[in-house]
This record gives sequence, C-alpha cells and structure tokens, in this order.
Amino acid sequence: MKRNRGSLLFAFLLLAALACGSFASGAAAREKQNSNKSLKSEAKISMKEARAKALERVPGGRVKAGELEREKGRLIYSFDIRPAKGSGIDEVQVDAITGEIVSVDHETPAKEATEKRQETKHKKH
Repeated sequence: MKRNRGSLLFAFLLLAALACGSFASGAAAREKQNSNKSLKSEAKISMKEARAKALERVPGGRVKAGELEREKGRLIYSFDIRPAKGSGIDEVQVDAITGEIVSVDHETPAKEATEKRQETKHKKH
C-alpha cells in the first residue's frame, strides 16, 4: 500500500511539474507575441518591403527565415536567405525605420551549425 501511495505521489508531482513547464512556455510565447506587436508598431516599413530589399542583395535566393528584432539598439528585419548558387546562408539585415541595408553576412554551413548550437544552449538557460 505504501508503495502505491509513493507511486501516486510521484505521478502527481510529475504531472504538476509538466503543467508548470507548459504554463511557463505559454507565458513566454505570449510575451514574445506582445513584444512582436510592439516592434511592429515601431517599424516604418513592412516585412514585405524589407524582404524585397533583402532579396535584391541575394539575387535568385530563397528566404528561409525572417524576423523583426531589436539588435544593438536598432530595429531591424533579419532574413536568412539561401543563395541560388553555393552553400550556406546569407543573413541580410534591413533597417525597419529607413529601409536601408544594415549588413550582409555569409554564413558557411559550419558557422550555421555553431550558431544553432548557441541558440539552443541559450534557450535552455
């Protein structure tokens, strides 16, 4: 009988821990969504306009990811674009206020992998 109570207590605590983790991740998602709304309200150009500017810098490229973010105090759209030829990703940043290209950085497959590991590590902490 004691063993059953211990198992039930363990199961209850496990479920409670999972529920807390789910609530926390939901709260983080809501916070990010609210932050994105705030950033969008500050942007003077649209994601669509910024994307077109970024693609001008990588002709024939395909956008793999894009986001609006604040980096080093500057509001930017950041796009990961796979070039038509070659390997890796070109990261193109467009100022969300002026529409000017802020930077273009080529990431080799090795650099991409390192960046993904760092992002994963950062998310865990």
